Amino acid sequence: MDVVKSILIAKFEEIHRRVILVLDQLSDRQVNWRPNDSSNSIANLIVHISGNINERISKGINNKDFIRNRDEEFGELNRTQEELIQITNESFREIIETTKSMTEETFMKTQLVRDRERTNLDMLIQYATHFSEHMGQVFYISKIIKDREYVTTSISRREL
Repeated sequence: MDVVKSILIAKFEEIHRRVILVLDQLSDRQVNWRPNDSSNSIANLIVHISGNINERISKGINNKDFIRNRDEEFGELNRTQEELIQITNESFREIIETTKSMTEETFMKTQLVRDRERTNLDMLIQYATHFSEHMGQVFYISKIIKDREYVTTSISRREL
């Protein structure tokens, strides 16, 4: 289980680092920009990832109070770049610290996810994939906005 835990932590740390590197490049207006009415902004994607973490990690594993309104995550938002950095830092601190502290027993506990019992381990693996998909969307929107000024996050470094 230690290998799986290490892989999950490394993946969540990578997603966190790279999303912050993208947010550092964007203005408040740019993080709220939508390519079209049926697409999400970077703000929507960050708030959605945070909603997932709050619902399944904070509430589902750590037993904290949280009520999620998933539909609001995809509505018209107006967040500052700094707010999104703070949301990202808090959300990923929660999932990384929780994963670090989990025991084999905690990994194997189940919770109801969309009317289906899933182990916490299965859920964390799914989230590593789900968040990676959204990270790709964040990159793509950023590249559209920044064009040649976009700085890739795969080779950039920043201490968090």
